[in-house]
Amino acid sequence: MVRLGPLDLFAVGVMGLRMRKVRAVLSALGISVGIATMILVTGIPASSQQALLNRLTALGTDRLKAQLLVPEGQEPVELPTRAADMAARIGPVTAASQVANTHRSVRRTEASDPNDTAALTVLAAQPDLLGLVGGSLHSGHFLDAKTAAFPTVVLGYRAAGTLGFSRLPVGEDAALLRVGDKWFTVTGILNPMPLDPDLEQSVFIGWSAAERYLGFDGHPTVVYAKAPDSAIDSVKAVLPATVYPPLPSFVRVTNPSDALTAKRATQSAYSTLFVALAGIALAVGGIGVANTMYISVLERRREIGLRRALGAARGHIRGQFLTESVALSVLGAFAGAVIGAACTTGYALFQDWPVVIPLDMVALGIGASLAVGVLAGVYPAVSASRLTPTEALATT
Repeated sequence: MVRLGPLDLFAVGVMGLRMRKVRAVLSALGISVGIATMILVTGIPASSQQALLNRLTALGTDRLKAQLLVPEGQEPVELPTRAADMAARIGPVTAASQVANTHRSVRRTEASDPNDTAALTVLAAQPDLLGLVGGSLHSGHFLDAKTAAFPTVVLGYRAAGTLGFSRLPVGEDAALLRVGDKWFTVTGILNPMPLDPDLEQSVFIGWSAAERYLGFDGHPTVVYAKAPDSAIDSVKAVLPATVYPPLPSFVRVTNPSDALTAKRATQSAYSTLFVALAGIALAVGGIGVANTMYISVLERRREIGLRRALGAARGHIRGQFLTESVALSVLGAFAGAVIGAACTTGYALFQDWPVVIPLDMVALGIGASLAVGVLAGVYPAVSASRLTPTEALATT
């Protein structure tokens, strides 16, 4: 019996594709649609998910807030002056800062009632606070290493509205505020921070300026710490004992924003959706391959009969159609991967989303297409090999 080597078997298998180029292209197109669909139904939701997760992260899901809550009847206590530095030494923490209530009043004019504080809080703050809490400037600039030592203030969004500032004057004398019994220059106004309403209602003064001009003692009242979402729970567990070792039970650490819960639920929901949609797309692709190959056997019965009459064994016929099935699947898979990636990229850019193409799904799709090609080609290949020469040649 004549034996066919792997290369000979491959040449015979793809010969049908070369001889029927239009049919091969259309068949591969059907497979590529299935693979492209799999990439689209994973890539587009993944891009959308990443855009949503970026927005949730911007809302503060990676941030913790620690402050002392002394039970009624207990002696007053204070956080250490370097509480933020202590928090920063926690392994997963990427940034830490602190603020302190100076318990000073703020007025627009000297004639204003010093007892009318309009629920505004004067906070001593450090220059790195704005970046840590995800705030941004509406106008002007925030505290920095230089201005933090001088009598300058930055207004939270609601504090600015309460004091009658919509934006800083341009080309005019600098705006002034009376803080305690000192005049301070307004150098910046912040944008809204919906997750930090306390900061929106605050007036920020440099740490060293508060010590110099307001008699601030340097003890913070709130410590902010930033860490990756995956480490938030572990940081939360050790933060109280870190910032106030004598009585960690007096330190309340706020839970991450509810957005963190939504973020985790979103990740889980999208993962389940990816698996379900990918499975459906692969099933559709497998049915398409099986249908294409079975019809191919019916169309080429005379060719099969002629090959059998010329001495081709059943194994040769099975190998030919199985090879053709796998080749169609591979061609369709690579074409589908390119089409799916291109469509996903275009749609994500159109929506202004980050482009996310799950490479594991691309690899899975190509690998699955090989398996699908083998499984889908088995029955048509076996059916073709069972045809006798006379039966095949007698077909009209």
